[in-house]
Amino acid sequence: MPDQPGEEHGRKGGESVWRRGGAWLGSHPPPGPFRPDFWRSPLRGSWLTSVFGLVLLVGIPIIAITGLLSYAAYNPWLPGNDTTPESGLLGFYFFDWPTWPAWLYRVTQGAHVILGLTLIPVLLAKLWSVIPKLFTWPPARSLAMAVERASLLLLVGGAVFEFVTGVLNIQLFYTVFPFSFYPAHLYGAWIFIAAFAVHVALKLPRMVSALRSRSLRRELRTGLDGTRPEPPDPDGLVATRPAEPSLSRRGLLGFVGGGSLLIFGLSVGQTLDGPLRRTALLAPHGRMYGLGPNDFQVNKSASAMGVNPMSTGPGWRLELAGTDLRLSRAELLALPQYTYALPIACVEGWSTQQTWTGPRLADLARLAGAVPGRVEAYVESLERGGAFSEASLSARQVADHRSLLALRVNGADLSLDHGYPARIIVPNAPGVHNTKWVRRLTFRPPSG
Repeated sequence: MPDQPGEEHGRKGGESVWRRGGAWLGSHPPPGPFRPDFWRSPLRGSWLTSVFGLVLLVGIPIIAITGLLSYAAYNPWLPGNDTTPESGLLGFYFFDWPTWPAWLYRVTQGAHVILGLTLIPVLLAKLWSVIPKLFTWPPARSLAMAVERASLLLLVGGAVFEFVTGVLNIQLFYTVFPFSFYPAHLYGAWIFIAAFAVHVALKLPRMVSALRSRSLRRELRTGLDGTRPEPPDPDGLVATRPAEPSLSRRGLLGFVGGGSLLIFGLSVGQTLDGPLRRTALLAPHGRMYGLGPNDFQVNKSASAMGVNPMSTGPGWRLELAGTDLRLSRAELLALPQYTYALPIACVEGWSTQQTWTGPRLADLARLAGAVPGRVEAYVESLERGGAFSEASLSARQVADHRSLLALRVNGADLSLDHGYPARIIVPNAPGVHNTKWVRRLTFRPPSG
């Protein structure tokens, strides 16, 4: 019952006004894409949209999970490591990133980047298939429709933002961003994930029903001559005045699938060592560089990071903070040396496994009077102005017997671009935490 007389009439009156206003707007759409007969492709329909949606339903959660793991891999709870210090509650899932297996970050970040690139044609096809919905007129006939449209705009806007900024970051176009990539990509990811979850909850029953309405096998056997529009649907995707088909659904699916396979083939080589590296044409640092021991990828050269060769010469010393020890490279080479084959994997998706030699971080911790397993390490570099000129390593990372202060790679001295005279190599750490041109190590009790 209404709380006061006339309340029920007021609600109904408001709804009636909304419907009358929506009906008037609906009968007077602006010209162009807001008119239903503007969209004439005979291929659009709930079934085709659902096929693309099913692929994204499988792929996007993998991209989201591996992306969130990438952020966790930075151990952002350690001092100096948080690329997004304002993340707050978004860091609820952080955990002490493991060092085993050594290839884990290589796989998760490789999957994040390669799958993201591979799904671009599918995402574009999905957006093409539902674009009439973005121009529905009037924009909302009811409050519920207004909420649905708002969630759709967040979904589409979030997807475009995440994919565009991700691709630009992969291509190392950092300077084009008027903002910091890391927080923008993280916040955008959570907005997109929330909108995606709402969209799936609302549309999953309809998607299942649409997928059952047609046989994929039959569509893949149907050529241009047999291509017909789908029956009218409640989603309003089927053209009201369809044109003659110039492409079959089989052709469209083949074109999108072929585009995804092409992108996959031109990028997957950046995560693999061997001949396939030559096929990584879409990766700026994924290809072969030569056959020498130091001929492998670098994101930033010594000159780009302001490392003066004079500072890495005979006068260079590694400082162990809190002690009087200033170790020359010769003194470091006199310590017990260990050799391990470990990958470097970078956030841009490229990775490579090389063989590194140097003293263990655990041994250096002992030299500094610390107990491995009970101390973290704060690493400082000679580089100037870089976002990762300093980094913290967890107690677990310091204690791992494969964590090295590498002095040599593949049997040769490090080149200057690869961190000469010394660099950090930690199993399963993001590439930027394998700090190059190390000048000081500080071993300290665990944070918090």
